[in-house]
Amino acid sequence: MAWQPPGKNCGLCGAQSCEAFLEQAAAGALSYTDCPFYSEEEKAVDAGAAVHADLDIVGNPYDFVLDPLPGEPSARKIVLPFRPDLVEKWGIETGEIVVGRPMGAGCPVQHVLRVIEANPVTGLLTTHVVGPRFSRDASYHDVQAYHMIGFEGIARPVRRPPVFGLRQRFLPGYCMMALSHTGVINMVVERPGGLRVRVEDIII
Repeated sequence: MAWQPPGKNCGLCGAQSCEAFLEQAAAGALSYTDCPFYSEEEKAVDAGAAVHADLDIVGNPYDFVLDPLPGEPSARKIVLPFRPDLVEKWGIETGEIVVGRPMGAGCPVQHVLRVIEANPVTGLLTTHVVGPRFSRDASYHDVQAYHMIGFEGIARPVRRPPVFGLRQRFLPGYCMMALSHTGVINMVVERPGGLRVRVEDIII
């Protein structure tokens, strides 16, 4: 199989999606090297599988990639809307879609989140990042801005494994910008699928 882009649909190559990138590459308008994830060492990857280099998009090294828990689409993301009362006011429930931007952490990208758990008392939402197609032609709640409280998932070490109590640099496996984050490791539990970690106090 010929080399394939990682399926992030990040737009960094100039195309609107990885599929559009391949079409433009076939037409000669773009080349594989226009994709920031292209590597001559990796001639083929599974379709839709993300490819991670040792450095993020701005050249920062990171300690580990945060992968999803087994059977889940992305690492869990815990967020608190700037207006937490909206969770109760709008009756946000498990399975619903919420969109907003993690402004406190400095991320410029609006995220589309599917709710795993919604706490009507605190407004805290535990979610999966699912991507923009889930909010197209469907109902969703636009909270506009939220605090990024933490992440939970399986750590895949790159430079070193997560260490309880340390602030470490990590890359969420689904990050469309391929931009590493830092956070304090406040849980590390060995599981059959790998090291389950929780990271809080997130800064980009």
